[in-house]
Amino acid sequence: MQEIVQQIKGKLVAQKKFPFLLKDGIIFPPQLNLEQSSSEKTALYKSEILKGNKFIDLTSGFGIDAYYLSKNFGEITLVEQNKELLEIVKHNWTVLGKKVAFINIKLEDFLNETKENFDVIYLDPARRDQNKNKVFLLEDLSPNILEIQDQLLSISKEVIIKLSPLIDLKYLISVLKNISKIEIIAVRNDVKEIVVFLSKNFSGDIICNCVNLESEERSFSFNINSEKNAFAEYSEPQRFIYIPNNTILKAGIFNLISSQFKLKKLHPNTHLYTCEVKIKDFPGRVLEMEVVDSKQIKKKEQFNLISKNYPLKPEEIKKKYQLKDGGNRYLIFTQSKKGKIILKSV
Repeated sequence: MQEIVQQIKGKLVAQKKFPFLLKDGIIFPPQLNLEQSSSEKTALYKSEILKGNKFIDLTSGFGIDAYYLSKNFGEITLVEQNKELLEIVKHNWTVLGKKVAFINIKLEDFLNETKENFDVIYLDPARRDQNKNKVFLLEDLSPNILEIQDQLLSISKEVIIKLSPLIDLKYLISVLKNISKIEIIAVRNDVKEIVVFLSKNFSGDIICNCVNLESEERSFSFNINSEKNAFAEYSEPQRFIYIPNNTILKAGIFNLISSQFKLKKLHPNTHLYTCEVKIKDFPGRVLEMEVVDSKQIKKKEQFNLISKNYPLKPEEIKKKYQLKDGGNRYLIFTQSKKGKIILKSV
């Protein structure tokens, strides 16, 4: 009965997270392994930027990332210390008709024993401690990335590490060697992964790419040092208000966005921007808005509520003004340099 329930739960997760596994003969692992797996959407995106001959996933887990990331490689190796999980993946890949070498061993033992070299090494370290609490600092992960980064780069041209969306980019850059690129990946404005690329002997400028999948927004790439040299101008609200998506906010490029798109910020601590004209290809939402007085807000009106650098949270605003959620109109409570303001969709 437990196995049947496990398969039912697995199919329900697969419907949303990795529908390519909704085939006869596929076996699903326990719930925790499903939760820790990448989604098909993010794995597919990452696969489009990788190619080579020899690919190895040192923390294969349920193998979703490996399945997609390895599609442009000739030789594929999956390493996993959990024997039962590896047997499930081995069975599923046979059903899917994918040829691969499976190795049941601890990652650390594999690194100490291998004599091979690879074009790409991929890792998705476990982000839970011995008490199953979530962790995200590199020294707390399993494996400890800081301890093995030199070993990894000694046997591969490129090492790709998937990390928690909570990780701080400045911290990441300060502790990892040879970073060539960082990908901030969101799905529908929900940041899902930070993916860092380590390239052997690389010493140039780090490129960061912000991508919001399943949106019409273009990705935004920048030199990681460019924010230091960028400056923002300030203004009271003009005709259009620009709201950066969450990948931009995660990147912390508040001044760069202002200078790059020739927009003006409302306030140093308000990451909203303004302009008299509508600019294409902005990585976020663009709304035509006007400043209103609180007395102009009618009870029972319906808005999408946004609170930025404002004392009240959206739920508190909703309660205070007796508003309804949703609809096509927006109401933004925020601050400009002159003080608190309310912006309403035109």
